[in-house]
Amino acid sequence: MQKISVLSGGMGGATFVRGLLHGIRTGALPGVAPDAEVTVVANTADDIWVHGLKVCPDLDTVMYTLGDGIDPGRGWGRRDETWSTKDELAAYGVEPTWFGLGDRDIATHLVRTQMLDAGYPLSEVTAALCRRWQPGVRLLPMTDDRVETHIAVADPDEPSGRRVVHFQEYWVRLRAQVPAEAVVVVGLDASSPGPGVLEAIAETDLLVLPPSNPVVSVGTILGVPGIREAVAATPAPVVGLSPIVGDTHVRGMAHQVLTAIGVEVTAGAVARHYGSRGDGGVLDGWLVDTRDAHHVAAVREAGIACEAVPLMMVDDDATAAMAAAAVGIVR
Repeated sequence: MQKISVLSGGMGGATFVRGLLHGIRTGALPGVAPDAEVTVVANTADDIWVHGLKVCPDLDTVMYTLGDGIDPGRGWGRRDETWSTKDELAAYGVEPTWFGLGDRDIATHLVRTQMLDAGYPLSEVTAALCRRWQPGVRLLPMTDDRVETHIAVADPDEPSGRRVVHFQEYWVRLRAQVPAEAVVVVGLDASSPGPGVLEAIAETDLLVLPPSNPVVSVGTILGVPGIREAVAATPAPVVGLSPIVGDTHVRGMAHQVLTAIGVEVTAGAVARHYGSRGDGGVLDGWLVDTRDAHHVAAVREAGIACEAVPLMMVDDDATAAMAAAAVGIVR
């Protein structure tokens, strides 16, 4: 395998790709060339405008993680961050106070916003930012168009009994602690794949759906018109790794948004949600954690090759072993 492509959200996808690159460098992936090229197609539906700046959380998390600039404790944002600007904005009473931008991180958003204002598309802006960070992958936004995920939550004060908040407000301010009643992705139907995305899917030797959120990360990427069709048509095998371990998410809000769309929160149900390529879905193979081995038979019955392996990304070696299992299940 000379080319590997990954459809990635933020932290989970970025951590997986870091382990994948480690596995390639150390020769831990049988059948993968030591100079294999990795392309990451990142979700941009989490993007938000804050204080006049364009913030792309998933793109930045991948870029910082692979460029060795991520804060290892939080798993997002810059290492050795300071928060003077956030504190000053709060002192002025400028909203939103719940979404803080670190002083180092602001530089990235300033550069991105200035380039966007100058007429450069997000894909070119991302390539320019990556020239500094050298992530070791080709990092592509899923689309250059504005797409934003919103979450409907109950609100008895509204005539409809619910209100819709931006994904970041649900995640950061509400901490995903209230039930999600619906997921609304604004602009998705009118978007188009970013430059290079369809080519990467068509020309890859392996396409991986990492343990990212299947609804608001990988799901939104697949929702860009043309991308799901490209995944279904690629001659390469498509393998996914379950983000659900022991019938809950490891981190994030997969439990809440899966429930909102009526999908059972199990590793097997997520596989069936993606579906087999032989039956109109997107998967050829699916990995579940060893503690979810009881789901393997049902996933196989759905027409998807399935194995149970350790799926906790505790370090790069463990994650490289997951990547090796993803390669092995379709070799």
